Formats: sequence, C-alpha cells, structure tokens
Amino acid sequence: MSNLPTPGTYSVDSVHSSVNFTVRHLMAAKVRGSFTEFAGTVVIGETAETSSVTATVQAGSITTNNEMRDGHLKSPDFLDLENHPTLEFVSNKITAKSGDLYNLEAELTLRGVTKTVNFELEFLGTGPGMAPGVTVAGFEARGEIDRRDFNVNFEGTLENGNLVVSHKVSLEFVIEAAHQA
Repeated sequence: MSNLPTPGTYSVDSVHSSVNFTVRHLMAAKVRGSFTEFAGTVVIGETAETSSVTATVQAGSITTNNEMRDGHLKSPDFLDLENHPTLEFVSNKITAKSGDLYNLEAELTLRGVTKTVNFELEFLGTGPGMAPGVTVAGFEARGEIDRRDFNVNFEGTLENGNLVVSHKVSLEFVIEAAHQA
C-alpha cells in the first residue's frame, strides 16, 4: 500500500487549492476556468477504501477571466445559477491503483442532476503546516464529464456545424488539506 496520510479528518484549504475545468471553444482553443469558492473535507481511513471526500462548490464563483463569458456560464444555458447555486461532490469509492495513484469514484451534482464520475487521484504527500500541530496533505484528481449528462444542453453551432462549446469538459482538483493534531 502507498503512503497514505495519517488517518483523520482534513479540511480543504481553499486558499491553497483549486477547482479547475477546461473545455474546447470553436473546436480550436481550450478555455480554462475555475471556481474560487468551495469547501470540502477529506477523511483518511486506515486504507484508501475506508477514506472519503466531500465538497461543495459555489457555482457563482466561476471565473474564466472574461466577465461576459462568466455571465453566460451562470445563465440557464449552462450552470443556471439562480436555480442551482452549488455543485456537490461526494465520493463513493476510492481504490488503490499503484504507488500514489488511486481510482476515485464520486457522485457529482450539477444543475440538480447527480451522476457517477471517475477520477484519477494522486496523493502528492504530506508535510508540516504553517501553524504548530498542523499537517497538510496534497492531492490532485482529474476526470472528464459530458456536460449533456447534467442537462447543460447549450448547442450553439457555427455555419460548418462545429460546436461553439464542446460537450466534453475536463475537471481538475488540486487540493491542499489540513489536519489538526
């Protein structure tokens, strides 16, 4: 078994973590964005299988560094912020692959639709935190969704039939979590 952090409850440090996404635009460029407001908990068990992750992301904190695009992403065409202010993430199962790599199966709720999504999870290690008695652990998780599975059905097309925004969305979570001894 790989080097799991010390068992216990770790709180996600949103200042030193990121919730990111990437989507193709006009089948040419990749638009990258993130959510800046989120909270989560990582519970480390004695094994990967007894560990879990939960998180809540504030949909209104989406940013792509373009105010007009961010406004469109908050609209009913995409996140429908008015009716669905949060995205929820709850792990179902974590299984060891090799070394510090794991499979993470989670329920992702977006626009009120919950689907199972698989992520590749990497444990990055642990170290002392900035405050006495605090240990931090680092993780990265990568997965992919089809936005249509979550009723994000905006289907803008160009004259040649290409989509304005691809169906595939890549997700990346870079997490630093702290455990108080």
